[in-house]
Amino acid sequence: MAHAELFGDQTPGCEPRWYQGYPSPYYTASHTSFRAKCRAFCDKEIQPYLEGWLDRGEVYPASLHLRALAAGVPTAGLSRDVQSWYPAEIVPEGGFDAFHELIMLDEIAASGPGGQLGQMGINSMALPPVLFAGSKQVQDMVVQDVIAGRKNISLAISEPSAGSDVASIRATAVRDGDFYLVNGQKKWITGGHMADFLTLAVRTGGAGAKGISLLLVDNKSAGIDVRKMPTQFDTCHGTTFITLDNVKVPAGNLIGEEGKGFKYLMINFNHERLVIAVAACRFSRTCYAESLKYAVRRKTFGKALAEHQMIRWKLAEMLRLVEALQDSNERVAFQYKEAVPDERMGSQCALLKVMASKTFEFCAREAAQIFGGSSLVREGPGKLVERLYREVRASAIPGGSEEVLLDLAARMSIAGATQQLAKSKL
Repeated sequence: MAHAELFGDQTPGCEPRWYQGYPSPYYTASHTSFRAKCRAFCDKEIQPYLEGWLDRGEVYPASLHLRALAAGVPTAGLSRDVQSWYPAEIVPEGGFDAFHELIMLDEIAASGPGGQLGQMGINSMALPPVLFAGSKQVQDMVVQDVIAGRKNISLAISEPSAGSDVASIRATAVRDGDFYLVNGQKKWITGGHMADFLTLAVRTGGAGAKGISLLLVDNKSAGIDVRKMPTQFDTCHGTTFITLDNVKVPAGNLIGEEGKGFKYLMINFNHERLVIAVAACRFSRTCYAESLKYAVRRKTFGKALAEHQMIRWKLAEMLRLVEALQDSNERVAFQYKEAVPDERMGSQCALLKVMASKTFEFCAREAAQIFGGSSLVREGPGKLVERLYREVRASAIPGGSEEVLLDLAARMSIAGATQQLAKSKL
């Protein structure tokens, strides 16, 4: 891309650099066209209604997925496994790649915090295990309907006693003839009240990771109770608590092989962390954009906020971190575009998500300080910053907490260093 097309807000730093005329090695005419398509959809179908959904505590309408697909915006992510399931008319020449997905996630997040179309992201996390490990029978039950926007699927892993410690889940699936009998609880299940199906992690064997399997479960099955949980940021999407009481699941709904569910999930988590990082980057940029414009127009002590050196420092630090995060998101997206195997992406995706949540936390804090008292109330010029501030922990904890991911990255580095040291002594 010799010279990028100007697009969106041209205030410095308020859009990614390639939106503001700077060349990039990653984006093509296909990406430029897709970006316009995504923003037009968000401007028409989300922006006019988002505040009302949030204020009323409503779930966004399920029909939004149908309208998204009609507008050419995919409904279940753009991972390699899902490409062939989309209608040919919405797939660009040469196919979708990781940068189309980055653009889509970024543009949805640019609409503001609140989980609008959040189930699309959850579909993109819950469907891959079905696509790369599920039988044709399992795929035929769910994939086409999710791709078409008619149904949804949620990833049900975490439990009251097992969040980031996936290997410790307790929900059981006991084989009984042609069925599994499933019992247990699942907590923090995003979009569980919107889901028609669950990609459910259960214990079919002994303790630890090797005893975990995945089942595709009809969320309307007898014995399943789903309730929405009030959260720090009570979104128009939702977090749920699911109770499973002697739920009969056909044995044919096993995803892949028994005892390999943990492996399937670990591969899937890398993509989830990129999804979270892209949204966190746009939220961070929104904090910066709101703060910059407020600092220019707001006067204190006889001069604009932007004339105070400390405020300029805050703005510069925010933008420095946002741009570094954008670059890192694009670097990881490029690895996916080049088909680097998921098992090699664990450390990069772990560190990326931590970088994203820490950047978002910093930007939300500094934006709140710049807006002052206006950031404490859910009205007026600081109401968007107030909302963003309540969204921070939803980036820092789901998908693997910062502490767990930093430890993961360190352990992988230490293991690699140990191997290299051993080789050097041969």
